[in-house]
Amino acid sequence: MNYHQYYQTDVINGPGTRTTLFVSGCEHQCRGCYNQSTWNPCSGHLFDEQMQQRVIDDLNDQRIKRRGLSLSGGDPLFPANLAAILSLVKLVREQCPGKDIWLWTGYTLGNLTAQQQEIVDLVNVVVDGKFEQSLADPSLVFKGSSNQEIHYLR
Repeated sequence: MNYHQYYQTDVINGPGTRTTLFVSGCEHQCRGCYNQSTWNPCSGHLFDEQMQQRVIDDLNDQRIKRRGLSLSGGDPLFPANLAAILSLVKLVREQCPGKDIWLWTGYTLGNLTAQQQEIVDLVNVVVDGKFEQSLADPSLVFKGSSNQEIHYLR
């Protein structure tokens, strides 16, 4: 898996102070997407074990307390990302007690594969649905268009 951007401290993508990873790869290619540079799964930087450990270390850093991890992109549930995302969310669950995980995806909860569902079962909140430019609303919190739904799972 590749990633485009990593913010070790973020206050925009989810509630509280967070760590945010924008992954590469998205097959939805929504018209009006503000992150078109993340669509190509080969773009960005390799998400390797060193980067995975950096995410864990940042989440556990006591100097800047973070509420949790935000996963966006691209799409964390893009098929080529599933193994790396599953590994990461499992590690967060094991090594970062009390941290929540938010995940943004263009897929909808009712149409996930078994592998995608395995990841969703480990996260706290999923914002699902493709971005629809005709339904875009800048006043919405944590989503870009009114068709998208925020699911509080845990």
